[in-house]
Amino acid sequence: MTTDEENAPETAPALQDNIRKIEELSQRLIAALSRRAPAHPGLQGPNQELYTNAATAYWSEWMHNPAKLLEHQITYWSKSLVHFIEAQQQFARGQLAPPEDTTPDDPRFSNPLWKTHPYFNFIKQQYLIYAEAMREAVEKIEDLDETEKRRLRYFSDQIVDMLSPTNYLGTNPDALEKALETEGESLVKGLENLVSDLEANEGELVVRLVDEDAFEVGGNLATTPGKVVYRNHMFELIQYAPATEKVRETPLVVFPPWINKFYILDLKAQNSFVKWVTEQGYTLFMVSWINPGPSYADVGMEDYIEDGFLAAMREVKAITGQERLNVVGYCIAGTTLALTLSLMKKRGDKSVRSATFLTALTDFSDQGEFTPFLQDDFVDAIEEEATQKGVLSSKIMGRTFSFLRSRDLVFGPAVRYYMMGETPPAFDLLYWNGDGANLPAKMAIQYLRRLCQANDFAEDGYELMGETLRLRDVDVPFCAVSCESDHIAQWKDCYRGFQQTSSRSRTFILSQSGHIAGIVNPPSKKKYGHYTHDDLRLDHENWRAEAEFHEGSWWPRWNSWLARRSGKWVPAREPGDSQHPPLAEAPGTYVVAPPTD
Repeated sequence: MTTDEENAPETAPALQDNIRKIEELSQRLIAALSRRAPAHPGLQGPNQELYTNAATAYWSEWMHNPAKLLEHQITYWSKSLVHFIEAQQQFARGQLAPPEDTTPDDPRFSNPLWKTHPYFNFIKQQYLIYAEAMREAVEKIEDLDETEKRRLRYFSDQIVDMLSPTNYLGTNPDALEKALETEGESLVKGLENLVSDLEANEGELVVRLVDEDAFEVGGNLATTPGKVVYRNHMFELIQYAPATEKVRETPLVVFPPWINKFYILDLKAQNSFVKWVTEQGYTLFMVSWINPGPSYADVGMEDYIEDGFLAAMREVKAITGQERLNVVGYCIAGTTLALTLSLMKKRGDKSVRSATFLTALTDFSDQGEFTPFLQDDFVDAIEEEATQKGVLSSKIMGRTFSFLRSRDLVFGPAVRYYMMGETPPAFDLLYWNGDGANLPAKMAIQYLRRLCQANDFAEDGYELMGETLRLRDVDVPFCAVSCESDHIAQWKDCYRGFQQTSSRSRTFILSQSGHIAGIVNPPSKKKYGHYTHDDLRLDHENWRAEAEFHEGSWWPRWNSWLARRSGKWVPAREPGDSQHPPLAEAPGTYVVAPPTD
């Protein structure tokens, strides 16, 4: 007689080993999660009042127009039931095949089994029926103001996306197939990725999007030669070595955003904006901002202007011997550059010859895709968190930006790296994207309350540094570059802001692609084109309809615009002078330093 254990099939050694590894990793997982600090509840989701108002509006609609809502519910029930019956009929005919599938294409469901296998197809179709019903239910709520409606739409979409069957092992054919093919090794690797991410972030789940070991700032990123020629408590000033024997007389100063590091404009040599600009014959200076810690709690927008923008301009003029210069502001630095120019107008300071704004918002009357996060419940929580800790953590900002594109930056990567066991790619732009910096508490609150919520700069005026700063005071010649599919600074909102300036020389360029790819778009790639039109009196729709399309990068067009405002050719300048001896090699020390104490 043989026992049941003797007749049981043997488990493959590789599978046994992987099961053991999973058990070990599970212990590390529990330990990592136990280290997670309690998060501020106000940053985990919207105030419950949003859902209460939605439920109240839904109930009111039910009382006044029950037929309308019953029709919606019955349609959902009918579609679900009909699909179930069709699936049962296929089985009754002895056909191991799904019923007809007319659902739209969706990259999440690209595996052929979603169409051919009855189990996976049934789950997919039921999910899509539910998703459609959920979205229709939100749209049919009428007694909500538009802001609440936009928020409800966003958060309900997040719930729907989270519930996608692709996010769960038992209903993801890609993950199941790979687990079988690798005898469980893909699950082990995925769990290792998950545990590593949790351990690296003190129990907080932050999906790692890139192979961080593939890059080094100053090694294979930010390698354009130059020197740090000035340093204060706010920034290091980098002057890049000339790449030509002659340079334009007027120096160029770039102010990058301080939410991430400056080297988005100096990634690898083949896509470095910094390298390309020096090759066009400019004396280029770059501001590298400090990554602030709690001691910077009381640093405000006025400090970024006085000890940042104005200090950098002062030092550049001293080094080059020039009384005037050209400036560039990117994203939040573009917003602050506009504030600085308004202040300089009040002070009678004509140091700026021209300004370039890259994806810069100056009018926040439409909060765009950030609407869900810019209402009082979230901003109150951010203010409380920042006040308590002295800074608004880069992790909070990074998570917010990620959830604006959660399918691409949260759920999709989580499936690939945690369920499929894939290794994140070596992608320089994504590496930079994860290299965030904190914001000082005072500055973050000023930005959210005074600019994003109150829109003071574009409307009643922003009281700062003893002056009332207004967007209409910006009168220097400028070139503004926005990006067609930018979800952070939507181009129509950027365009509307620059229409309100009083400059007599205004150029607007609309690049294809998004907030980063549309800007970091070197001519050599010949990838994204751009649009131009001289008449900024048109509204954004008519401007876009009448704009002329140009193949290739906007960089050469901007160079032609800038060259006309950069003076004659002079002998190339080496970094620094007797009063500004080199303090460090580019990319400097601030860019790689941890947050200050």
